Amino acid sequence: MTFVDYYKILGIDKSAAPKDIKNAYRKLARKFHPDLNPDNADAKKNFQQINEANEVLSDPEKRKKYDQYGKDWQHAEEFEKQKHYREKSSGSRGAGYSGGTSGGDYSDFFESIFGGGGNRGRQVKYRGEDYNAEIRLELIDAYKTHQQTVSVNDKKIRITIPAGIENGQTIKISGHGSPGINGGPNGDLYITFAIANHSIFKRSGINLYATIELNLYTAVLGGEITINTLDGQVKLKVKPETQNESKVKLKGKGFPVYKHDGQFGDLLVTWSVKVPTNLTDHQKELFIQLSKS
Repeated sequence: MTFVDYYKILGIDKSAAPKDIKNAYRKLARKFHPDLNPDNADAKKNFQQINEANEVLSDPEKRKKYDQYGKDWQHAEEFEKQKHYREKSSGSRGAGYSGGTSGGDYSDFFESIFGGGGNRGRQVKYRGEDYNAEIRLELIDAYKTHQQTVSVNDKKIRITIPAGIENGQTIKISGHGSPGINGGPNGDLYITFAIANHSIFKRSGINLYATIELNLYTAVLGGEITINTLDGQVKLKVKPETQNESKVKLKGKGFPVYKHDGQFGDLLVTWSVKVPTNLTDHQKELFIQLSKS
């Protein structure tokens, strides 16, 4: 495993405070975000490295292991177990025994237990590292089940995204993380979804909310208007004397329930009665007469 200097990736010193790590990550993430560099393959790779570095260095426990064991930090617990075993074995063989690891470095030790040192140690299987990725969706994309291709470490993976996925929700794709070591199982891929706000519809769970303009004449006299939903257009009857900010519920026109086919929330419409402007003198006179009646 090649050593990756996470401090160098973020452009900070090993003595950097948590606040410095956070600030460096935010600055670089904005600079190399794929959405801001759609035609730059290197930016995407840098963005992945920046996220990986931040994930390790922003976690006190992971950072401690990384500082102590370098590229082998993920196997720190196994190292401690092996070290304890060897020290115990060394003590039972007498003071003249010199087979401990205190004279070597950690990399030599791991090379031996991974099989790189010939017959010096048994091969130990290790599970691969988990990967993390983010998929950005429009609200309409999350409305229907569909497939997308996500690229992780230059490997394309086609996944099915169920309708009703939540903003911030994370799903696991088993076995698509880093390969295991010495025949160990692969890690998993965790995908987090970021769903953008919609210009018309606001989502809360399985319900949708929309504010629709209603002209004064329809509000007063009643009538029928056509409004948009995420499932197409629908005609809606307006009751006479409809008040501003009154609400109406369209049952089953909300968001799909995650992994429950055919089940939907509701769409709640708030009427915004629009007062006419630029009236002619005749129109103003009619309103005056109406106010006196």
